[in-house]
Amino acid sequence: MVIKMNVSWIKSSDDNMSFNVFKNLGLNVVELDNLEETDNTIKELIKEEYKTIVISNEVASFSEDIIKKYNTSKDINIIITPSKR
Repeated sequence: MVIKMNVSWIKSSDDNMSFNVFKNLGLNVVELDNLEETDNTIKELIKEEYKTIVISNEVASFSEDIIKKYNTSKDINIIITPSKR
């Protein structure tokens, strides 16, 4: 039986502390080299049917428009967490 978790985490590739537990468990943690790609990454995850996307505060600052777009969505949850750096 396969259970698909529709949760993904996004962080900067320079951030070596955030979301490590999830990464070590083999869950989908996206590490961005170019934070300007944040909006495209979020769009791609939504296309792949991720319903909850957890973003470090550092990454969220590069995606104000898309976060506002999905802030009131009942289908997509964007969660911003403090970076651990």
